[in-house]
Amino acid sequence: MEILVTGGAGFIGSNFVHYLTDRTDAHVTVLDALTYAGNRESLAAIPDHRLTFVHGDVADAGLVAELAGAADAVVHFAAESHNDNSLANPRPFVDTNLIGTFTLLEAARRTGVRYHHISTDEVYGDLELNDPQRFDESTAYNPSSPYSATKAGSDLLVRAWIRSFGVAGTISNCSNNYGPYQHIEKFIPRQITNVLAGLRPKLYGSGANVRDWIHAEDHSSAVWTILQHGRIGETYLIGADGERSNRDVLSLILTLMGEAPDAFDHVADRPGHDLRYAIDSTKLRTELGWAPRYRDFEAGLAATIDWYRQHERWWRDTKAKTEAFYSARGQ
Repeated sequence: MEILVTGGAGFIGSNFVHYLTDRTDAHVTVLDALTYAGNRESLAAIPDHRLTFVHGDVADAGLVAELAGAADAVVHFAAESHNDNSLANPRPFVDTNLIGTFTLLEAARRTGVRYHHISTDEVYGDLELNDPQRFDESTAYNPSSPYSATKAGSDLLVRAWIRSFGVAGTISNCSNNYGPYQHIEKFIPRQITNVLAGLRPKLYGSGANVRDWIHAEDHSSAVWTILQHGRIGETYLIGADGERSNRDVLSLILTLMGEAPDAFDHVADRPGHDLRYAIDSTKLRTELGWAPRYRDFEAGLAATIDWYRQHERWWRDTKAKTEAFYSARGQ
């Protein structure tokens, strides 16, 4: 089986490529633009005969058509995904998340290749902290940032191409991922690498905002399950019942790393910071029989800390640049 993975040098994309090459006999072609969030080193351990890497843009219609035409399935991870960056400059999010998705859908339309679209729970907006509800497949879209708005738009494009043109597609919306190979601008790896680098971790506002965490390996297994067994035209939400406040996550990181749980600084809250995300993955679990492996968040977080401790070479060169970016914004 030949699988084209867009954004396969990014965080969740590279984890999915590792999952495929570790657990299946598929050959993987990765298409990645290698923006700041993509890292060729994240794929370095994969044998050459299992992987073809193509440096290119998902909005390059000719290249995408050629690669999709040679594939049995396309899994579209490529996205601009950082909320802070979308507030500073929304244009790249429109180019990649909307135009890129359109380009892939047109290729899928012409070739008939199986297409799976990776999305986010942020398209649904947020929930109140004391709301017992969780997002499910029937939740209305209510995005609150340029990032989530462009991801919502890309989801709607997929649905339209499935209905109007018969694209053999599925969609998954996932909660917040953590694990190996995540860029250190993101919340969990930033705090881990701050401690490793002797810097004080930073927390937006009071830290009461809640995220629903899932290990990237569990996300990968869910996507592979959907690709194999999901019903065409359907959307599946992926979550592992990992709701934690940002403050609790940071305190746990500090505790696991031998620091005082309050050894961090508060910084000004992010504009439009969503309060709470929570995923109901009942449909995925009951219809397709999927279940997460990392049910114990503390154990998964401890394993993630160990990975960053053992792979300092992977993140060290980008640390100073990342912290300078945040420092200039008082974060």
